Amino acid sequence: MAFKKRAGCPFLRKYYQFDRMTAHASSDKGTDFAHQPLSTERNMRAIWSGAIGFGLVNIPVKLFSAVQASELDLDMLDKKDHANIHFQRVNANTGREVKWENIVRGYKVEDNYVVLDETDFEKASPEKSKIIEIAEFVDEKEIDSIYYETPYYLQPEKSGAKPYALLRDALKKTGKCGLGTYVLRNRESLVLIKPQGDLLILNKIRFAEEIRDTDELNIPDVTIKPAEMNMAVQLIEQLTTDFDIANYKDTYNEKLLELIMAKAKGKKPAASKMKVVHSKSRDLMAQLKESLTAPKRKAS
Repeated sequence: MAFKKRAGCPFLRKYYQFDRMTAHASSDKGTDFAHQPLSTERNMRAIWSGAIGFGLVNIPVKLFSAVQASELDLDMLDKKDHANIHFQRVNANTGREVKWENIVRGYKVEDNYVVLDETDFEKASPEKSKIIEIAEFVDEKEIDSIYYETPYYLQPEKSGAKPYALLRDALKKTGKCGLGTYVLRNRESLVLIKPQGDLLILNKIRFAEEIRDTDELNIPDVTIKPAEMNMAVQLIEQLTTDFDIANYKDTYNEKLLELIMAKAKGKKPAASKMKVVHSKSRDLMAQLKESLTAPKRKAS
């Protein structure tokens, strides 16, 4: 059964956090994706095992997801009776449900499907299915943030502890990152390996062809006055601080949970009023000057 990712749908968002090719059904009577378990420190498990190819040295490792969702566990319900919604894998011809063990993957050539099994994916590139081959070393600052996709933790197997530590410490000493590729099932990924504390972090990064061209965007050509630029630079410098991720929390979900608990007690939550501070002037220079005197006000 093919699913389309719907942007902005919090009910399905958790399902797409899993690799589509490694997720498995939990029931033969339909899968409730709203209750797929999220990865946490308590149940962290490897999603891939293989080796890092560092020159002629192979470092046996396991790959773990480094992120987990923070959304509330919302279920999809029938509006009429609030019954849970389940999804089933249905044969398009018969309308009958198909069990996971009877599902295969195929590629359509003209009017027929060429069916592939697990060995076919490995045969296409057996070395990339088992080894993350470091092709070169680069400076991390040379890679634009638009290419970054998903972070993972790399953990050494017992036999790979020393070469793992050697690669980690050598990357720290040189200030470099390893750039390489590997295949997880039927998808090749470009990856960046970097040290972080005692760990090696693997960041999946996008290929150039995955980045959309900007030719279709319409960015007006405007003239910035020197005084406006100076004022904008002053505002940036005034608001510049040392970055600390701990200062930022997902407050939306906290407020949403408060609303849910209030409704559970039979209360009708009052709609929050949006606080907007309007500037007295529509002139850009005047707005910049006003911003400098009130640095943390939000723009209207």
